[in-house]
Amino acid sequence: MRIAVTGASGQVGHWIAAGLLEAGHEVVALGRHPSRHAQAEHRPFDLGGPPPDLSRCEALVHAALSHAPGRYRGGEGDDPDGFVRLNAEGTARLFAAARSAGVGRALFLSSRAVYGAYPSGTPLHEGLPPRPDTLYGRVKLEGERALAALAAPGFSVASLRVTGVYGPPVAGLPHKWADLFAAFGRGERVAPRAGTEVHAGDLAEAVRMLLAAPAAMAPGLFDISDFVLDRRDLLAAWADVSGVSGPLPEAADTARVSAMSAARLRALGWRPRGRPGLAPVLRALAAGGG
Repeated sequence: MRIAVTGASGQVGHWIAAGLLEAGHEVVALGRHPSRHAQAEHRPFDLGGPPPDLSRCEALVHAALSHAPGRYRGGEGDDPDGFVRLNAEGTARLFAAARSAGVGRALFLSSRAVYGAYPSGTPLHEGLPPRPDTLYGRVKLEGERALAALAAPGFSVASLRVTGVYGPPVAGLPHKWADLFAAFGRGERVAPRAGTEVHAGDLAEAVRMLLAAPAAMAPGLFDISDFVLDRRDLLAAWADVSGVSGPLPEAADTARVSAMSAARLRALGWRPRGRPGLAPVLRALAAGGG
């Protein structure tokens, strides 16, 4: 299958493109810059510009997001209007162009942030009404709705509500925990925190599954999340593999984490690697200097 991927030059899009290439698909990287995958064809695309060339593409994975560097929630920086224009309006234009071009499937990387303001510890699932409490969550919800409105015979659509994604290092891109590990190594006090994570390879597998599933099996919304990770446990594991020492934060109250079950995705056969997937990533980071 020839699959167009937006955001393939970024961290999450890179891992998705890698998984698709590994599975034998052809990847067309849509973006301002070529991806780091030599096998991927590059076609210019900007969320603020005209629709990209989607000729001969059978599927689209939209993973791009225009945001302030290093920020998703709060990614609008000091330009909320521009953030909406690019990420909500640009996304809607892209999906409409995909359908017009005869692309058969479209998959949108949405976010856990669409759930927003539920009380701490609420089990999250696709049946809950969205309550986004950030502009990031709101533009992701608008993207979901724009895509769902275009669903039709011959144009199968799905949105993945993604939690935090971690994975092996990507050359030339800062790792998501780089600043945390650096602060820990400097002996700074790190605030307690726990959140949900999913391995990049498991995200890529979910994308492959949904693109390959019969259209009747894969409409609508899918949560993707794996396990709860306490920052204290992460830093203790990092100290073990890297030899870096620092003061560990207090244990966080993991009962207050609102986790997504990903039951709908699991029902399709998705099986994430769980906490054991963390150790190889930390070893790779330590080998590369973090």
